[in-house]
Amino acid sequence: MKIQYPSIKAPLTIGVTAPSSGVEQHLRLLITEAKKKLAQRDISVIVGNTTWTQLKGRSTTKEKRVFELMNFLLDKSVDVIMPPWGGSFLMEILPLIDWDELKKAGPKWILGYSDISTLSFVYTTVTGYASAHGVNFTELSAPKWDDLSSKWIDVLTCHAGHSITQNSSEYFQSSWEHVFKNPATGFYFDNATEWKVLNNELRNRMTGRLIGGCLNTLQILIGTPFDYVEPFINKYCSEEGTIWYLESVGMDAAKIYRALWQLKYNGWFTKCNGVLIGRAGLYEDLKDFTLVDALRDIFDEMGIPVFYDVDIGHVPPQLILVNGALGEVVVEGGKGTLKMQFC
Repeated sequence: MKIQYPSIKAPLTIGVTAPSSGVEQHLRLLITEAKKKLAQRDISVIVGNTTWTQLKGRSTTKEKRVFELMNFLLDKSVDVIMPPWGGSFLMEILPLIDWDELKKAGPKWILGYSDISTLSFVYTTVTGYASAHGVNFTELSAPKWDDLSSKWIDVLTCHAGHSITQNSSEYFQSSWEHVFKNPATGFYFDNATEWKVLNNELRNRMTGRLIGGCLNTLQILIGTPFDYVEPFINKYCSEEGTIWYLESVGMDAAKIYRALWQLKYNGWFTKCNGVLIGRAGLYEDLKDFTLVDALRDIFDEMGIPVFYDVDIGHVPPQLILVNGALGEVVVEGGKGTLKMQFC
């Protein structure tokens, strides 16, 4: 079977809803400024009620979150679902989503990262519809979008049968401190980007169907009714294999190792041709046990290429990765290229 891709064209309409965390009053500026920036590009924005509320780590009750999300997903006038940001409790809404109804409705773009990847990952693995991992809505409040963040429009308007290429960033942001102190002013890039190849192997290329997201949240899906990874791989990736992309925040080397170990022994890396590891956010070694140690202990015996410190996740900027797309990734001299084919 083939992955199905949403087909959209300008002018776009974005539905902003908060299936995880909402936006507290002192940060609502991020929503209004992002909406202004999009209006300058003739992009319409519909902001749902869940966006404006926040209580006990959630935008609102799981019932209200699902109701609004489903309305946006089934509304044919909305092209893209783009939450304000992530959070911690998106998994609560998964049992309440009418997955059969979504299968009938056809594909629609969901774009975001962090806890939003819990939704997009399950959406793709359950339905076979593509979804996207990348910039959140609040990050579009920047006065000027960086080269990687701005690619979201090109990626989402790429049609089935076509391809799109993205390149690694020149610099990344090592800390969110300036962003928190100066909201709606964009990222503050201060460190040179270098994509790294585990073990400095000569194999600097990998191909396969992209699938992945935030390691913190994907890990909790294992063993639940929403773990559709095995049937997804068998149905859509049996010929080309997979490229897994994973990023994390607030996990030390041991936590990353344990999470990867769990994915590995649950069979998620079956038919895996390679792995992309994003720059780890709020990361620490565990004494002399490092991220490189964790990656070697998990992947060396699999004999597959692993690229790390890639532009994915909580240490911006980041690529826009499409779950289900056929990807080709090449790293040379610390620089990387990702080509995605919508086939």
